[in-house]
Amino acid sequence: MSSAASGTTTNDAAVQAGTHAQAPPHPRRWIALAVIAVAQLMVVLDATIVNIALPQAQQHLGISDANRQWVVTAYTLTFGGLLLLGGRIADYWGRKRTFAVGMVGFAVASAVGGLAQNGETLFLARALQGAFGALLAPASLALLTVLFTDARERAKAFAVYGAIAAGGATIGLLLGGVLTEYLDWRWCLLVNVPIAAVGLVATIPLVPESKAHGNTRYDVPGAVSVTLGLVSLVYGFTKAAEDGWSAGATIAFIAAGVALLAAFVAIELRTSHPLLPLRIVLDRNRGGSYLTALLVGAGLFGFFLFLIYYFQVVLQYSPLKAGVALLPMSAAVLVAAGIASNLVTRIGAKPLMVAGGLVAAASMLYLTRIGVDTGFASHVLPSELGLGLGLGLVFVPMSNLALVGVPEHDAGAASATLNATQQVGASLGTALLNTIYTSAVTGYLTSHAPGPQAQLQGLVHGYTRAFAWAAALLLIAAVTTTVLVKVRRHELAATGGVPIG
Repeated sequence: MSSAASGTTTNDAAVQAGTHAQAPPHPRRWIALAVIAVAQLMVVLDATIVNIALPQAQQHLGISDANRQWVVTAYTLTFGGLLLLGGRIADYWGRKRTFAVGMVGFAVASAVGGLAQNGETLFLARALQGAFGALLAPASLALLTVLFTDARERAKAFAVYGAIAAGGATIGLLLGGVLTEYLDWRWCLLVNVPIAAVGLVATIPLVPESKAHGNTRYDVPGAVSVTLGLVSLVYGFTKAAEDGWSAGATIAFIAAGVALLAAFVAIELRTSHPLLPLRIVLDRNRGGSYLTALLVGAGLFGFFLFLIYYFQVVLQYSPLKAGVALLPMSAAVLVAAGIASNLVTRIGAKPLMVAGGLVAAASMLYLTRIGVDTGFASHVLPSELGLGLGLGLVFVPMSNLALVGVPEHDAGAASATLNATQQVGASLGTALLNTIYTSAVTGYLTSHAPGPQAQLQGLVHGYTRAFAWAAALLLIAAVTTTVLVKVRRHELAATGGVPIG
C-alpha cells in the first residue's frame, strides 16, 4: 500500500544522536518499541480506515461530492505540510514530550471527528489529526534512533516499524470495513481514543526523554507559507469543481497558492535554519525521487477514493466486502517490494522504477474499462494486482534514492522530504481528480435523460475519467524517472534507505 498513508519520517538531529551515542542501551527499549509501534499503527490506520467509511459519512453529514475530498486532503495537507517542522520540534522540544503531545492531540482530534455533526467539523478534525500526526510520526522514529544504538538491534527495530507502516494500511481496510458495517462509521475515528489512552499510559514510565542541543530555532515562516500555499491550491481545485476553471475565485486561489509556494522557496533560500534545505532537492537523483513520490501519491490516493465509491455505491458492496476487495493490491505491493529489495543493488533503481511506473500506469488505465455491471475478477482484480506489483517496484528504489549522496546531517531532512512529498501529492491529486470526476459526472448527466440507470452510468463515467488522469500521472512519474535519475548501482549499495509503507 501507499507510503502516502504511512507517515514515517526521521530528522537529522535524531540521526546524529543515534549515530554518535555511546551510552549503554536503554534497558526497556524493546518494550518502548512496542509502545511506539502502537502509536505509529494509529497514524497509519487513519490513511485507509476513514476511506472505507467515507461513503457513509458523506451521506450522513450531507457532504457534497465536490467537498468530500477534504476528508482526505485536510489530513494529508497538514500532515505533509507540517512534517518537517514536526521533526524539528521533536528534536528541540523533547522527543518523548512531542510523542506524548502528538498522541493526545491525535486522539482528541479523532474524538471531535467521530462526534462531528456536519462536514465542516469533520474537515477540521481531520486537519488537526494531520497536524498532531506531524508531531507524532517524526518523534516516533527519532525515539527509535536514540533507543537502539546497536546497528543490528536498530535494523530489527526499523524492520518492525516498517512492517507496521506496510501492514497498517491493510489492517485499516479490514478494520474500517468491520467498524462501519457492524457499528458505525464514527468508530473509524473513535477507535483512536482507546489506542492513544493505552499508548500514553505506557509512554510515561517506559519511553525515555531525549532532545538535541545547539541551534534550536524553527522555520515557522517556511512552515506557514508552504502549508497555506498547498491549502490554497487544493481549495482552488475545489472551486473549479463548483464554479469552473475560468471562475475568478478558482484562478485567485490557485494563483495565491503558487505565490505562497514561491514565497516558501524564497524563505528557504534566505533563512539560516531552513525547514527544507534546497540542496537536498536540487540533486537530480533525489529530486527525481521526490517528484516521482509526489506524482505517485497524486495518482494512488485518487484511485483509492474512487474505487471505494465504485465498490459501495455502484456494485453495492458492504463496507467490509469493499475493504476485502482491496486486499489483493496490498499483497501484490508486499510481494513486489520484496523482489525489488533484492534487485535494486543488482540492476539499479532506474530500471525498476520505470518498469514499475509503466506497469502501474497500464493497470490504472485498464480500470477505465469498468462499467455498471462488470465483474470484479475480470476488471478490477487484474488492475489491483498490476498496480500493486508496479508500485512495489517503485517504492523500494525510490526510498533508497532519497538518501543517495546525502551528508549525514541532512539524512533526516531527506527522508522526511520523501514522505512529505507523498502526502502533498496525495492532497493535490485527490483534489484535482475529484474535480475532474465531478465535472465529468455533471457533463454526463446534463447530456442524458434522467433516471436511476443514467445516474449510475454517470458515476462510472466520472470514475473512469479520474482513473484515466491517474494513469497519466503515473506515466509522467515513469518519464520523470527516465529523465532525471542517473544513479549507479554501486551508489545504491551503500545506501540503507528509509522506512516507507
